[in-house]
Amino acid sequence: MAAHSVPLPNIITVSNDRHFANHPTVKLIDQCSNAHHLKQIHAQMLRAGLFSDPFSASKLVHSTALSEFSSLHYAHQVFDQIPQPNLYSWNVLIRAYASTSRPIDCLSMFIRLLHECGEKPNKFTYPFVIKASAKLGDQNLGKGIHGMVIKEGFGSDLFVSNCLIHFYAECGLLDMARRAFASMPERDAVTWNSMIKGLVQNGCADEAIEFFRRMEREIDIKPNDVTVVGVLSACGKKMDLKIGKWVHSYINKNGIAMSLILCNAILDMYTKCGSMIDARKLFDTMSEKDVISWTTMLAGYARAGDFKAARDIFDSLPNKKDIATWNALISAYEQSSNPKEAIAIFNELQISKVSKPDEVTLVSTLSACSQLGAMELGCWIHVYTKKENMRLNCHLITALIDMYSKCGNLNKALEVFYSADKKDVFAWSAILAGLGMHGRGKDAVEVFLRMQEAKVKPSSVTFTNLLSACSHSGLVKEGNEFFSQMERVYKIAPSVEHYACMVDILGRAGLLDEAVELIGNMPMKPGASVWGALLGACRLHKNVDLAENACERLLEIEPRNHGAYVLLSNIYASLGKWDEVSKMRKRMRDVGLKKEPGCSSVEVDGAVHEFLVGDNTHPMSKEIYSKLDEIAGRVKCSGYVSKKSEILQLVEEGDMQEKALYLHSERLALAFGLISNRSSSQPIRIVKNLRVCEDCHAVMKLVSEIYDREIVVRDRYRFHHFKGGCCSCKDYW
Repeated sequence: MAAHSVPLPNIITVSNDRHFANHPTVKLIDQCSNAHHLKQIHAQMLRAGLFSDPFSASKLVHSTALSEFSSLHYAHQVFDQIPQPNLYSWNVLIRAYASTSRPIDCLSMFIRLLHECGEKPNKFTYPFVIKASAKLGDQNLGKGIHGMVIKEGFGSDLFVSNCLIHFYAECGLLDMARRAFASMPERDAVTWNSMIKGLVQNGCADEAIEFFRRMEREIDIKPNDVTVVGVLSACGKKMDLKIGKWVHSYINKNGIAMSLILCNAILDMYTKCGSMIDARKLFDTMSEKDVISWTTMLAGYARAGDFKAARDIFDSLPNKKDIATWNALISAYEQSSNPKEAIAIFNELQISKVSKPDEVTLVSTLSACSQLGAMELGCWIHVYTKKENMRLNCHLITALIDMYSKCGNLNKALEVFYSADKKDVFAWSAILAGLGMHGRGKDAVEVFLRMQEAKVKPSSVTFTNLLSACSHSGLVKEGNEFFSQMERVYKIAPSVEHYACMVDILGRAGLLDEAVELIGNMPMKPGASVWGALLGACRLHKNVDLAENACERLLEIEPRNHGAYVLLSNIYASLGKWDEVSKMRKRMRDVGLKKEPGCSSVEVDGAVHEFLVGDNTHPMSKEIYSKLDEIAGRVKCSGYVSKKSEILQLVEEGDMQEKALYLHSERLALAFGLISNRSSSQPIRIVKNLRVCEDCHAVMKLVSEIYDREIVVRDRYRFHHFKGGCCSCKDYW
């Protein structure tokens, strides 16, 4: 039995007819050691007519369904041969089916029992039916079974009540779980453990710890190893090291056996609370370690940013590294925004051939590809899933949609989305995000309407992505409508992020007064994202007074937000207020801030090449700068005039201002892309860490026409598809 599962009662027969209990053939059933012998006994029982005896038949059903060498399919065939199976035989099959991956079969047997059995379900029937309902996550079904339990008088049974608590907790119905708990005339450790585990799983860590303290005060029931595993999980989720340490000392003081499962739970708590010293101290004293122990330490070091220690743990694994260990390292790099390192580990895994990538490996690696814009590897992973006949579950589908969207191939993302048989809210939300970042706001609205037709309930993230899509496409009316529907129709209270999206929608459209009014009416304190959206709108519409106010508010929340200084400085520069630009530069120096350097990457033949502003470290720098000279000459002949207001700092000489723009990282990436990828049918895909400046945007449009090349640029906020001298954003960005 799993450490956290709800123990269920052993079924005892309800048949008093044991006429053949001592029959030599029936007695052989208990001595049976393999399936072949069991089938021989089955044959003998058929010849001896023992199937007319419900007790004898039920013993065979039990062995075929629940022994170490059981076969549920065979057990069902045996059951169907019994002329009048007793309730015990029904319960055995219901119990066996409840533990399979197809709990619906358990419910089917239960329905058959209600119609075909001469006896009513008893207290040994309902726990397994409730367990199956929990696995299915069917709230209405479970509530209906609960009603039957009460009607039949089993509402006070300890085992049945424990299963009901487990069911309600699994379905997220904590109020019902609490009511079931409160109404119980007696409770055991399992009751308390089920409540604590359920509270932790549903994000109520504080209440879980409070339940533990209440359990401590019980006279007849004492916390056990399962209890403290649940409480340690709560401490880890709360990142409450103080209580976590207290629980650790409680375990030692009360003589709770330090099993491997419990040691791993303590390790997990320490690593999640960021106390790697305590985690290491325990890890080094553990007499037994498994892959979970090593992986927990690896993930803990990675989460703390100590990748050298994480790698040392990885390399020190005493046995063959299983895929979970590789996954921990890949995921750690990916989640800490080190996509290149994550991909390097994935490549190392492929070369080593010691473990085979699984779904978790591929999801993490696809996420790293998304961050880096490494579409060739992402495409390879997609092909790999087909080659290995991997089932594209919702996690992989969402990861593929996200990868293709963020790597600039929206058509491929849509293809994956529409080819999926089953799409959950995450897949719908991912495609909405993809459509939004590519400026396809009207299509995003259409997809959202289809989502409603498919009866998939939107989440808070769904609305963030939908409102963002409206913002990028100037859909003010639609954005207002969806925002107003959130709480009224979908019962989702708008968060700070949703208000930030609305400020962005209104601000981009030039409705700055309405944006300010919305901020003033917010039910919560405006966050940095709200003031940042307003500041960005002020840059677009060159509203200095409002920008200064928004910038000050933003810096009150995030004093080291260099983006706020840069945005306001760009507004000053666009209006020729160079004295104010100089002051902003001085303020940044005074607080020890530097403008984040522009960094752009371009993928060529599966390798990602990165360029910083003014970069000359690339092996092909000479060719790149020669190409830049060529581009500069050709775009000038087409009437290009540089937008010098895009320079943050004051550069007095006009040619130096122009040179500064000329050296922007996205232009270096563009030049390298033109040199390396000579096929006009292949788009040049560039990823930039910052917003593309207006000057580079103008140059990209001209280059796409002059060189007859499609250029796809992903900046911090969205995609720009340049083709034939036009951009997909229609200059609304």
